[in-house]
Amino acid sequence: MSTETRPQRRNMATDTLIVMTRELRPVISDPFSIVFGLVQPLFFLLLFGPLVAGTIEDSGVQTSPWAWFVPGILVMTSLFGTAGTGSNLLFDLQSGAHERLLVTPLTRPSLFVGRALKEFAPLLAQAVIIIVVMVPFGFRPHLGGAVLGLLLLGVLGVGIGSLSYALAIAVRDQDWVFWTVHQTILFPLMILSGMLLPLENGPTWMRLLANINPLTHVVEAERALFAGDIAATSVVFGFLAATATAALGLILGLRSLKTSTN
Repeated sequence: MSTETRPQRRNMATDTLIVMTRELRPVISDPFSIVFGLVQPLFFLLLFGPLVAGTIEDSGVQTSPWAWFVPGILVMTSLFGTAGTGSNLLFDLQSGAHERLLVTPLTRPSLFVGRALKEFAPLLAQAVIIIVVMVPFGFRPHLGGAVLGLLLLGVLGVGIGSLSYALAIAVRDQDWVFWTVHQTILFPLMILSGMLLPLENGPTWMRLLANINPLTHVVEAERALFAGDIAATSVVFGFLAATATAALGLILGLRSLKTSTN
């Protein structure tokens, strides 16, 4: 009596690890790409930072300029370092590399989740480099708060990267739409988060928009964490905002992947 051969059931966690490792391989083989991604934030820190020190003091912020400015730049690194990663998936979609992955035994969700989780490691490496560079300039982060701050950055990076991948899938045949949406959304989010300049003295409409900007809460949480104020309410709101962003990105990305492959 013959028995029917059934396909081996895949493990989602294992498949996700396989995809994440595949996506990390180019980064590991070319670590200079991590350093290259730090050019913009380091220029902001070293050239723009001293200029806004007076502005920060005039706004009534009760902390040192670097303790206020560096956490904001770390969030900027997370924002710009992961928001453009969808372009890599866009290239794979247009070159056919993504379609070749679809015919592998890997589970479909792992193809997206693995890519999204890949953003965690390079982002943490960049953040650590920035912190080390700024210590000689007077930046003194709280150790425990810094660890939680790095975790928060990683969660935010996964969320923004997931949204970037979801956008790439949605506009796979029109790459110009990807970059148009990318530039249109990123800069208002950056300015309205208060990561570069304090918004306390800004117009009412700007402060209202800042309050509904998830990045604002992440930036405030990072400043509290690196200052050692781990129990601050802003930390809770920051983790909620980052987690919600990650959840939204993964949901939209998985839905876009399912729709595009049906």
